[in-house]
Amino acid sequence: MEDLLARLAENMHIRATGPMKFRLILQPLMASIFAIMAGMKDARAGRTPFLWGLFYDPANRADMLKDGWKSVGKVFLIALALETVFQIFVLKTFYPLEALTTAFLLAIVPYLILRGIANRLTRRG
Repeated sequence: MEDLLARLAENMHIRATGPMKFRLILQPLMASIFAIMAGMKDARAGRTPFLWGLFYDPANRADMLKDGWKSVGKVFLIALALETVFQIFVLKTFYPLEALTTAFLLAIVPYLILRGIANRLTRRG
C-alpha cells in the first residue's frame, strides 16, 4: 500500500504537467455538474443530503448508491479509460490500483462532496 501511494504521488506530477492534463480539470468538472443537478433534484424531492444519507440512512442506502452510480458512473468509467490510456502511452506500463485510485479521485470524490452541498444550498434558496 505504501508503494502504491508513493508511486501515485510521484506520477501525479507527470499527470499534472504531461499530456492529457486537461482531464484533471474536465473530469472533476463533469462530476461536479452531475452532482449539482442530482443535489438540486434531491432537495426538491425532500431527500437528505447524499453523503449524510449514505452513512445515517441504512434503509435507503442501496437506492442512494444505485442513484449515485447512475449519475456519476459514466464519468468514472471515462476517467478510468483515460487513466488507462495515459498509463499505457505515457508511463509505458499499467497499474490497475493506481488507475482506480486516480479515477476515484477525479470523479467520485467531487461528486460525493458537491451533491450534498447542492442539496443544502437549494433548500436554503
